Amino acid sequence: MKVGATDCQDLDRALSLEWLETNGRGGFASGTVAGANTRRYHALLLTARKPPSERVVLVNHVEEWLDVDEQAIPLTTNLYPGAVHPAGFERCTGFALDPWPTWTYGIGGITVQREVLCVRGRDLVILRWSLKGKTKKTVRLRVRPKLTGRDYHALHRENSGLATEAFAQRGMVTWQTYPDLPAAKASHSGEYRHAPEWYRQIRFPLEQQRGLDCEEDWWSPGEFTFTLDHGGSADLVLASESVASVDVPALLKSERARRKSVQTQISSADPLVRQLWGATEAYLSERDTGQTVVAGYPWFTDWGRDTFISLPGLCLVTGRHEVAWQVIEAFAAHVSEGMIPNRFPDAGEQPEYNTIDASLWFIHTVDRYLAYAKDGARVREIAWPAIKQILDGYRKGTRYGIRMDHDGLIAGGMPGAQLTWMDAKVGDWVVTPRHGKPVEIQALWIRALAIGEAFAKKFCEPAYAERCRMDRQAAMESFQRRFWNSTGGYLFDVVDGPDGDDASIRPNQLYAIALGDDLVTKEQAKQILDVVEGHLVTPVGLRTLSPKDERYRARYQGGVSDRDGAYHQGTVWPFLLGPFVTAWLKVHGAATSKKAKAHAFLKGLERHLGEACLGQVAEIFDAEAPHEPRGCPAQAWSVAEPLRALIEDLGEKTSSSAVATTGARRRKPTQPPPSMTARREKPSHTGSRTSLS
Repeated sequence: MKVGATDCQDLDRALSLEWLETNGRGGFASGTVAGANTRRYHALLLTARKPPSERVVLVNHVEEWLDVDEQAIPLTTNLYPGAVHPAGFERCTGFALDPWPTWTYGIGGITVQREVLCVRGRDLVILRWSLKGKTKKTVRLRVRPKLTGRDYHALHRENSGLATEAFAQRGMVTWQTYPDLPAAKASHSGEYRHAPEWYRQIRFPLEQQRGLDCEEDWWSPGEFTFTLDHGGSADLVLASESVASVDVPALLKSERARRKSVQTQISSADPLVRQLWGATEAYLSERDTGQTVVAGYPWFTDWGRDTFISLPGLCLVTGRHEVAWQVIEAFAAHVSEGMIPNRFPDAGEQPEYNTIDASLWFIHTVDRYLAYAKDGARVREIAWPAIKQILDGYRKGTRYGIRMDHDGLIAGGMPGAQLTWMDAKVGDWVVTPRHGKPVEIQALWIRALAIGEAFAKKFCEPAYAERCRMDRQAAMESFQRRFWNSTGGYLFDVVDGPDGDDASIRPNQLYAIALGDDLVTKEQAKQILDVVEGHLVTPVGLRTLSPKDERYRARYQGGVSDRDGAYHQGTVWPFLLGPFVTAWLKVHGAATSKKAKAHAFLKGLERHLGEACLGQVAEIFDAEAPHEPRGCPAQAWSVAEPLRALIEDLGEKTSSSAVATTGARRRKPTQPPPSMTARREKPSHTGSRTSLS
């Protein structure tokens, strides 16, 4: 992933291209190719005090100058109201993402390389500057760090409460800006001069576009100076952990080797598979003693729904079975009233159980894990009891009116609650309440009962297996009787809602095909796909509502209420390409020509990987061309579900794939759930996801 001089020196273009480095602990560094921060979330040292949550920004940026022949030449770019200063992007001749973000600058015959990387498993970021080529000129580098010390959702203002002292010793400096936050620590190979200054009114244009506060003040404690020689380098390590024994060359060597090892594990030659697979590691993070899935960067942490939709693509098809198990085990420990958590808050200890589908996705993913890992013992001991709690909880009824109705289908919903993945909420306004019996919930429930029956047989519980079989049969009969919209030739989105049956053309009906083989007839499945393809499919994902619907919103833009109102009313979600490809191949067959056509549905993502957040897939896109990327610039299920479909459905991997057992017969694993989790969470919002972009 490379960016040439023309794009690097085009300010608008370079500001639109973002880079992301994650540390596997919920922390990350991010910014733009231009070098300027355009979001409040862009920072160099952003760490999670309780991985992956309680994130704080300690070091926002560094300002850099080269002193050559007594002339100060800036490498940095900053945005202020009505001004760009300095304009270091003008000297950038190239940017590369591999093995980590690397810039090249050309200054009067001198070439300087700048590198930024996070070290996996460490709250530590390395910056390195190197002089390339020979020169007789004396080159001095000056670096001034910019600090705040704030929650990553917040903004910082100049104030008298910030501690301006520095604790310096040879090769190390510590700044403790606020007593209740971790100190920012630096290890360096130059000289440090303490000279505090405030940099005021840094402008974040992406925050301004979102209708949010868009300026903050940075405190700069002092300046590092380095002398650059040919073949030498200047190193600056920023960390919230101890830097007393940091060995930069060793860290660079080990991190380079680790990243190369990840790449060598990718056994497919398909360029899209390789790029998506390479993106997956960013979403895996520590939580307590195990692992979890970060839903998206920069503003999400781990959500139950996203986790179990993403886990097959992130961990199972990529061979990270032990990581998948740690995630399953962690959520199994938090089952309450037949539900797994949908969200672990950034602060506090109480998980939130506000979703109708996350628990059903958990069951589906446990089955997928067993198919891949063949780990019956741990599943029986830990996951199977959790699955039974969920099935029994839904049978007798649980929070938010979620219950198995008399017809065997799952109903749920109450005023003011948004329980499905279409969960946008503005104040008390639930944009897409979908109360009643949503179509994908029934597909998941019927799938969960099939898994319950298969597991009960496997674990010698025949009475429980029979109960699951009978409940599944009743639910299937009711589904087939109630959901087919014969007038439109597709499935109702919700039945038995407060206003009756909802005939909105939405993508949720795909799960009736992707998650099973017997919920609809072959002819019905073909009609469903024709409707979905005709109304919803775009080059980068599926629309959430037909353009012919009067509620359709073509653009995801404006203030918070405008964006939330468009979030599931047309806005395109790329993760839905996963279930779409799965369903399409089930209906049209897996002949080589059909696979080629199915693969073509994903080609737009290949182009997208070179825009927005480089090497990642955005959360959402505008519903109409040119389909501008919106929302989180890097989203877990946007990467995971297309990758899963590429490997499981299209066979874009040479190693053997797993076989699922869902009953007496062995068959190819049912396609992973690409369900949908709408989440947008404003900086101040904690309940649902709210548009942050």
